[in-house]
Amino acid sequence: MVKVISNTSIGSFGYVYKIKRKSDNKILVWKELNYARMTEKEKQQLVSEVNILKDLNHPNIVRYYDRIIDKQKGKIYIVMEYCEGGDMGQLIKKCKKNNDYIAEDVIWKIFMQLALALKECHHKSQGKILHRDIKPGNIFLDSNTNVKIGDFGLSKILSDESQYAFTHVGTPYYMSPEQIVDARYNEKSDIWSAGCVLYEIAALKPPFQAVNQFSLAAKIRAGKFERLPLRYSEELQKVLESMLRTEPTQRADIEEILRVPQIALRVDEKNLKEKYYNLKKKEEALVEREQKIMEAEKQLEEEKQHLEQKEKEFMQLEASFSRNSTDTTKDNSLHFAHDKENHNALNIDKPLIPSDQLKKTSTYKNMKILDARKRYITVQKGKEHNAFSNKRYHD
Repeated sequence: MVKVISNTSIGSFGYVYKIKRKSDNKILVWKELNYARMTEKEKQQLVSEVNILKDLNHPNIVRYYDRIIDKQKGKIYIVMEYCEGGDMGQLIKKCKKNNDYIAEDVIWKIFMQLALALKECHHKSQGKILHRDIKPGNIFLDSNTNVKIGDFGLSKILSDESQYAFTHVGTPYYMSPEQIVDARYNEKSDIWSAGCVLYEIAALKPPFQAVNQFSLAAKIRAGKFERLPLRYSEELQKVLESMLRTEPTQRADIEEILRVPQIALRVDEKNLKEKYYNLKKKEEALVEREQKIMEAEKQLEEEKQHLEQKEKEFMQLEASFSRNSTDTTKDNSLHFAHDKENHNALNIDKPLIPSDQLKKTSTYKNMKILDARKRYITVQKGKEHNAFSNKRYHD
């Protein structure tokens, strides 16, 4: 689920929405396109864009997240990364308004990232991806001013069987000479467009300008442009010249550009920073893991102490139970002895030998009384017997 924050029109086919993903509050963008109103060719371009975006995963390319199709409304939503810094066209416009040129070091950094993004596109295993519409408005900046190429709506994949494209697409100011004359073209056309963008970032204007499209086409075919403002180095000027050669075979490819010392140095620096960042993340992960292990060990120790305490309490309880059982056994033995003594006390043929404990009881006293009565009866019987014998004798 998402929450729409704002939206912007992108022409007759739909809108771009700034959204917030509710699961993690991440800010994203989704492009809403009404494909029901598109021609078959436009639908094919849309499908091609989605397929290309799915296969591209690079830090300098706007990341694709998902697509949502609403067949009932005839709409498709392409969910992508949100770039907080806007696009390069906005930055150029702002600098031009303030008459504030961009520092050369920043231009090299931008150019390096743009070159890495093009390398990713031009070296895909399933076929070279031609962007075909590289311009300031399709180069975005994130919150850390990292460069990201976006809007692959006019892109095309060149397979091994098809090394060239023929379709006349793109924005005129940034079109290569081969595109202008409707000739076949390849990834070198993207190099030309990138050179035009690089020139505009530095000079704050396109390298080729004219009052109409015919004059613009003529200037592009001639390939002549003013030198960069003198504030910029000869090295930057030469790189631009290598990218803006009218003959594609003589134009620099992406590998040559990446070997330019100013570019190569920054690529190495970028790779070192990424390695350091990855090592830092691994170190943090290890520290976090160690902390979890220590916490687990502490918890186990606490549980061990708790179990030992319980075991101690159980042993004390068991000892107490054992003592109580022994006392109960003694009491039972004592009661048995008392019962036996009481039984013996009732037997007149046996001498009475009461114990000290028995003497203190009421049972002993009753037994003494009973014994006295028995003795009294015996005496009386003896007297009666003697009296009867005397009477008989006298008679």
